Amino acid sequence: MISPASLSPAQAAARLEEFTVIDVRAPGEYASGHVPGALNIPLDRLAEALPALKSASARGSLLVVCASGVRSVRACEILSDADIDAATLTGGTSAWEGDGRDLDRPVGGRTTWPMERQVRLAAGSLVVAGLLAGRRLPAAHWLSAGIGAGLVYSAATNTCGMAAVLGKLPYNRAPQAEAGLDATLEALQG
Repeated sequence: MISPASLSPAQAAARLEEFTVIDVRAPGEYASGHVPGALNIPLDRLAEALPALKSASARGSLLVVCASGVRSVRACEILSDADIDAATLTGGTSAWEGDGRDLDRPVGGRTTWPMERQVRLAAGSLVVAGLLAGRRLPAAHWLSAGIGAGLVYSAATNTCGMAAVLGKLPYNRAPQAEAGLDATLEALQG
């Protein structure tokens, strides 16, 4: 597997009008602020968007964005497997904003924690709960062991089942996210 091209925020900003920007974060994260002009296709919905993305890539370059760059690299790998070229924004929207660049924030958009932070909170809470419950019920320690094993698997495979589950929670879904994805796919078909 060839690593996807990575662009710094300055490089991406200088060429932003050349790209179709795809934000692969959960709709709630996207609604809290995104690179100007970005279209939202959550990573867990990327497979169904492949035909539209192939069509868009035939007309111009794709730039894939997430919060920190981890999910966008994974998205670029999925796109590459489907013979679709795409670049990733190094450091994601965090680096974009940290570089002094504005994010589009839709009216009524709510602030949602980045998925990586949500996963850390959930995993840490479950580990602590397993350890505390294990003081009364020793078998509860298996909860902590299971979460630890899941984190190791997540790191080894560069996937995250917990993020997939958290992404389905109501606060991570923008209102009418389904209609939003359909409109995005239609726009990508050109």
